[in-house]
Amino acid sequence: MPKLTNEEIARVAHEANRAYCAAIGDNSQPHWDDAPDWQRQSAITGVEFLQNNPAAPPSASHDSWLAEKRRDGWTWGAVKNPDTKEHPCFVPYDELPVEQKAKDYIFGAVVKTLSATV
Repeated sequence: MPKLTNEEIARVAHEANRAYCAAIGDNSQPHWDDAPDWQRQSAITGVEFLQNNPAAPPSASHDSWLAEKRRDGWTWGAVKNPDTKEHPCFVPYDELPVEQKAKDYIFGAVVKTLSATV
């Protein structure tokens, strides 16, 4: 199997999370091809974090995402709003609802599986 790039792995992980979100009634996630650059880069950064920290639990992946968002000026908001940089998941991992925690498990499983095949 040819080696997948981090962007290709991020695409698959993003799409898996998008499908999960749609299954729970959240249709706010755009298809990878329609996602803004900041969102695609965030997924790529998530892939790199997990590749560099293969034993990291889902909570560490969320903490890394949260630190990235904080650096980029995001804050908590009841609704995800890229224009105002507000996000309802801008909370410690322990405060996330279980359906939001599931996204970190899904993303991590996809990354670890596809990274192991290269």
